[in-house]
Amino acid sequence: MHGRYGEDGYIQLILENEKIKYTHSGVKASSICINKIISKEIFLKKKILTPRFYLLKGNIRDNLKKSLFIIKKKLNFPVVIKPINEGSSVGVYICNKKNFIQNLKKLGSEKEILVEKYIPGREIQVAIMGSRKLGTIELVPKRKFYDYKAKYDKKSNTEHILPVNLPPKKIIEIENIALKAHQTTGCRGITRSDFRYYKNKFYLLEINTQPGMTELSLVPEIAKFKGISFYNLIKWMIKDASLNR
Repeated sequence: MHGRYGEDGYIQLILENEKIKYTHSGVKASSICINKIISKEIFLKKKILTPRFYLLKGNIRDNLKKSLFIIKKKLNFPVVIKPINEGSSVGVYICNKKNFIQNLKKLGSEKEILVEKYIPGREIQVAIMGSRKLGTIELVPKRKFYDYKAKYDKKSNTEHILPVNLPPKKIIEIENIALKAHQTTGCRGITRSDFRYYKNKFYLLEINTQPGMTELSLVPEIAKFKGISFYNLIKWMIKDASLNR
């Protein structure tokens, strides 16, 4: 289950109350990681590099020009806009000055919108499995970025690169950052952290507490590369299931 209710602590709280064991992160960690503002503030506090950001809130639809002025002053363009608590890249738009207001209107029902400085560069993701740094994968989308269609549609033809072409020291660095973020936010089970690599620096965008498990999904692909079959991956998850996560 992805996005609101699935990875925001809601279903996890129901399972806790019903005494039903479940996988992945618990109520608190799920609610922290789905909220992109709270999680980014934790990253900054723990000295984990993340793109600069600004929170738009209130009556956004009636203050579009004001929002444009604020973002130009605070971050400058290009930027990325997204709801603060969605998953699977739903409602994510890369914006320049010309299309910012147009894209902002598409999120008009949102009361809070995260505006993040756009970081170009390479798209790299890291999987954590319990306390283990499972592995790293690079994505080269044919689309603008690794959006919803790129994640779930075979026709999107996103290129998956394993192993990632980085020096061993940089692989260790990014995997250490992912593990630190996983532990700092109190995550359990499996997570996948999304990074941008630009000018020799890793920028952590977010942590996914319910990473996909389809044939196009990244965690099973990383696990397979590391010698863990899909069956054994699921077996590990089931064995790891518990309450009070």
